[in-house]
Amino acid sequence: MTWSIVARDAATGAYGVAVSTCAFAVGARVPYGAGRTGAIASQAFVNPLYGVDGLRLLQEGRSAVEIIANLTAADEGRAHRQLHLIDRNGKIAAYTGNACIDWCGAVDGPQVSVAGNMLAGPQVIEETLKAYIKGSALDFDERLLVSLEAGQKAGGDKRGRQSCAIRIWADDPVPSFDIRIDDHADPLGELRRIWRVAHQRYVPFQRASPSRARPAGVTDRAELDRLCSEYAAGWNERHPE
Repeated sequence: MTWSIVARDAATGAYGVAVSTCAFAVGARVPYGAGRTGAIASQAFVNPLYGVDGLRLLQEGRSAVEIIANLTAADEGRAHRQLHLIDRNGKIAAYTGNACIDWCGAVDGPQVSVAGNMLAGPQVIEETLKAYIKGSALDFDERLLVSLEAGQKAGGDKRGRQSCAIRIWADDPVPSFDIRIDDHADPLGELRRIWRVAHQRYVPFQRASPSRARPAGVTDRAELDRLCSEYAAGWNERHPE
């Protein structure tokens, strides 16, 4: 009972999932991904194993279409599932079970998919996709946020709203960006607030953390403080309130 956007950022190669719903802690169950691998959103009556097993199949180099077929064929509850994903080649596939509640369906564009169920109407995913395509000049995380906001403005989840999340994977298996609102009267409004907070220290701290490319990360506290301060100053100048 959700809508989500799954995308690959052409500028950086990062994968991301942004999701919103009228249910608790959607960020804990819907989005899955890994850097250089792909991203998945499992929703409606969520099957979390779609995320776990889907990532394994993505890592094996299977295509998005193959993965959808593999996962749904093995699931007797597939009529109640909705699933969409993007593979390492930027290819999209989506599945909506015939027992999902209207309005339900999916749309896609170059390296982006939007899918939802129990929505106010098809305009929710259509406007989400339009906003994403229009926002090509934005940073990837802001582009995903603006897209969700457009979907909410078009009606969102027809039951109301409660939680939302954005997760992004750059080069590594762990997220490079991961913010969520688990329970709030205005979850997207609150997500926008903590999105700004995240860029004051969390984002540069994540970039300085251990990675495949830099296994030790930055361990000098003074250097870390300098990097965070410089990043926040530059980001705030580019993103005035």
